[in-house]
Amino acid sequence: MKKADIFEFYRRLADANPSPETELAYGNVYQLLVAVVCSAQSTDVGVNKATRQLFAKVETPDQMLALGEAGLKEHIKTIGLFNGKAKNVIALSEILVRDHGSEVPADRDALEALPGVGRKTANVVMNTAFGAETFAVDTHIFRVGNRTGLAPGKTVLSVEKALDKRTPNPFRIGAHHWLILHGRYICKARTPECWRCPVADLCRFKPKSPAPKGKSVTVQVG
Repeated sequence: MKKADIFEFYRRLADANPSPETELAYGNVYQLLVAVVCSAQSTDVGVNKATRQLFAKVETPDQMLALGEAGLKEHIKTIGLFNGKAKNVIALSEILVRDHGSEVPADRDALEALPGVGRKTANVVMNTAFGAETFAVDTHIFRVGNRTGLAPGKTVLSVEKALDKRTPNPFRIGAHHWLILHGRYICKARTPECWRCPVADLCRFKPKSPAPKGKSVTVQVG
């Protein structure tokens, strides 16, 4: 994708959604971290259902430790891999209390040193909580980056680096959210809904998916 097309690609997504946000529900940075850790191989909707009552009781790592691993499991047992996630959340909470004054650090190395926190999770927290220009590449963003030609790459890291290199200001902070939402709701895995995509003419994917019978094309470009 050409430089001018990349700018226009983001401009249209930004025009449609000027203030993109994560769909994970949280009240503070610690709850965001817990939600992102719990979201691995799970949907945001499922995580939000599981954490709704949890976050009403637990706002800090100290409160999470008071709840305990067994208590945490009761809250998140509806999401996949909950046993491992509960263990990691308790372990990372212990480290936050012990080493970081019960605060979530705004540092990549410190975040990635926490149990259950990989590069993607660190990128989400740094971007969403601290406004860092990071690109958390999940399956949606990996697909969009490759399918559209925006940031092709064979690995998650290569797509992340391509996004970092190619994404211009003023779109760098919001890029992660625009791309994940675009992949989740329009540029879907099985059948992308090209017929209602605002950036279809900039995208290299072919052939474009036609509108289903009875559906009219309502894309507005400009």
